[in-house]
Amino acid sequence: MQMSPPPSPAVFAILFSLAGGERHGYAMMKDARTDQGGGVAMGPGTLYGTLERLMRDGLVLEADTSDDQRRRYYRLTDTGRAVLDAELARMENALSAARQRGLLPTKGAS
Repeated sequence: MQMSPPPSPAVFAILFSLAGGERHGYAMMKDARTDQGGGVAMGPGTLYGTLERLMRDGLVLEADTSDDQRRRYYRLTDTGRAVLDAELARMENALSAARQRGLLPTKGAS
């Protein structure tokens, strides 16, 4: 079984943001900047270039939603959700292994 490389921080931040529902670009950039969103500072070029690749790869679709003709909304596809789920599982496994090795505090410890 060939393993694919983990998504880049920008890809992960976009997929993670879209897991919360349809979003427009500025909302995704704001989500990504937060600690919960990965702490990734993306400019418009990175965001829209990455979205183009994600749409080409079938992970994201442009949604029909519009509250302003200038805003485009995007949503995850089932494949995009599967990629996000796989990355979250990979991260959880790595964190669990790090805790077992004493590299991180165990859950619930202060």
